[in-house]
Amino acid sequence: MIGRLVALFILVPLVETYLFLQVGAWMGPFPALLIIVATGFLGAWLTRTQGLSVIRRFRSSLAQGRLPQQEAIEGLLILIAGILLMTPGFLTDIAGYLLLIPPLRLRVGEVLRGVLIRRLRGAVPAAAATAGKPGGAKPGVSRVGPVIDVEILEK
Repeated sequence: MIGRLVALFILVPLVETYLFLQVGAWMGPFPALLIIVATGFLGAWLTRTQGLSVIRRFRSSLAQGRLPQQEAIEGLLILIAGILLMTPGFLTDIAGYLLLIPPLRLRVGEVLRGVLIRRLRGAVPAAAATAGKPGGAKPGVSRVGPVIDVEILEK
C-alpha cells in the first residue's frame, strides 16, 4: 500500500508536468496556465453545488429513517473530485470532472461499495473461526475486541 502511494505521489506530478509542457508548447504557457486556473474555479463551484445536493439527500434519508449509504459514498466521491480539481494539472482535472458526472459517479460508487463489502466479508470468517471455542464468538456473531459479559441486577 505504501509503495502504491509513493508511486502515485511520484508518477502523477511527473505526468502532470509532462502534459503541461506539451500543452504549453502547443498553445503557449499562459493559455495553458489559464486553463488550469479556470478549471480549478469551475471545479470548485461544481463540487460545491453537487456536494450541497448530496448533503440535502443525506439529511432527507436520515429524516425518513433510511441509512444514507448511497449519499455517503457519493459525498466521498465528490470530495475526491474536489481535491482532484483543486490539484493543478490536466490529468487530475479530467479525473475530477469525470467523478462529477452523476451516472459515472454512481457506477464508481457501486464498484467502491462492492470492494468494501468484499473486504468486510473477508473479515467475518476470522471472527467465525473462533465460534464454539471458549471465549470465542457465538455462531453468527462477530466481534472486534474483547468481550465483557455484564449482568444488570435491578432492585
